[in-house]
Amino acid sequence: MKIQLLKNYLFLLLLIPFFSFSVHKYYLSLCEIEYVKEKESIQIIIGFFIDDIELTLNKDHNTSLKIATAQEFEFIDNYFETYLNKHLKVTVNNNLATYNYIGKEQDSDIVRFYLEITDIKALNTLEIKNTCLIRDFEDQQNIIKINANQKHKTFYLNKKTHKGLLKY
Repeated sequence: MKIQLLKNYLFLLLLIPFFSFSVHKYYLSLCEIEYVKEKESIQIIIGFFIDDIELTLNKDHNTSLKIATAQEFEFIDNYFETYLNKHLKVTVNNNLATYNYIGKEQDSDIVRFYLEITDIKALNTLEIKNTCLIRDFEDQQNIIKINANQKHKTFYLNKKTHKGLLKY
């Protein structure tokens, strides 16, 4: 009887820490931007957690896209491209730029999108506005890392600050 009571007591002692801490999920995206002078282009890679972008797109379109599964919607890139065009704005030399959607790549739990802005002869200013996922995740942080004209800059954008500007 005492042994069983002791086992129960030890079990409870080991179990309590699991209930005292809640799982906290971080809501992040990473956008890497590089100006390649030789190619006169700005190359952009932006990555999201698949479950976060899926939740947002499902809400936007009242559907179930099942990203990165065998049941993934056939024209999913159209949804991604439309979403990015609405929530990721790039202004180059004081002109809103249009980027080309190159495609996407997925691994375990992250999807990365490849974008490119062409015909950029010189880069004097670069402004990034990123409101991706902010509507659905209160603590969303969109990290922007820029490498241009031998300068490196990182912006941490969120619900309050969703824009960053660099002048060269």
